Amino acid sequence: MGTLNNRKVAVIGCGFVGAASAFAIMESGLFSEMVLIDMNTDKAEGEALDISHGLPFSKPMQIYAGDYKDISDAAVIVVTAGAGQKPGETRLDLVKKNVSIFKSIIPQISEVNKDAIMLIVANPVDILTYTAWKLSGYPENRVFGSGTTLDTARLKYLLGQHLDVDSRSVHAFIVGEHGDSEIAVWSSANVSGIPINRFCEMRGHFHHEEAMQRIAEDVKNSAYEIINKKGATYYGIAMSVRRILEAIIRDEKTILPISSIQHDNHGVSGIAFSMPAIVGKNGVEATVPISLSPDEEKALKESASTLQKVIDDVF
Repeated sequence: MGTLNNRKVAVIGCGFVGAASAFAIMESGLFSEMVLIDMNTDKAEGEALDISHGLPFSKPMQIYAGDYKDISDAAVIVVTAGAGQKPGETRLDLVKKNVSIFKSIIPQISEVNKDAIMLIVANPVDILTYTAWKLSGYPENRVFGSGTTLDTARLKYLLGQHLDVDSRSVHAFIVGEHGDSEIAVWSSANVSGIPINRFCEMRGHFHHEEAMQRIAEDVKNSAYEIINKKGATYYGIAMSVRRILEAIIRDEKTILPISSIQHDNHGVSGIAFSMPAIVGKNGVEATVPISLSPDEEKALKESASTLQKVIDDVF
């Protein structure tokens, strides 16, 4: 294995999510080289050209379509390839199609590059993160999924709107499956250290239970709503990918709710789902022990068993 180029990223899959991620990555200025790979080489070439034409307004960068041999020195490999979610489809409905796509993609990656960090973005992200880990032979810290990073951003955004406060001052997590069994962790949610309910009261909101339920449902259903309205969701996830890559490349040790293989986390082991974790140049550096209320803990175990059933079915 050659040495990796920390200024090089690969994006595998140039659908809506892959193309939007490639654009967000170019805008970030984090890399000086990006290779795009897609089964449809014309699509990858078209996206590379289209994004490259804006480089005079950005930072110098080499962006090109390639194949697997071109990723041997990429420091990070972003995998967005897979069938997209259709209107009316859940993320788990995609599982068989996308696991079989991964069976052809992942071995081709690890054949040429065993040292990169692999970021899984395709859905259902938790199952596919587990699949990629199994098929790649990568250590656990270097293969993880975007998980509930976007769901958490959606939660912060909606709380920011609800409370009329900067969403970056809202501290709250969505954990568990990136999907219908996800859990909003209200018990530790706060706005700059002020417990969420107290802050709500400062802002004139007193129906806490009702508001929590509504906001958590809105977060869970936001992808369905966007898919019904415009056919696919890709900008929010592209910005999440960019944020995760920033934490890796700049070795920020940022705490993000990414999807990784769990070890006795609230009694859950051996599957991938989202919990806050420290993300830096080595990938997942540690999971962060987050305290859950008894109800949240119960919901997390249910979310885990939903995922476990799917894994048992597929493997």
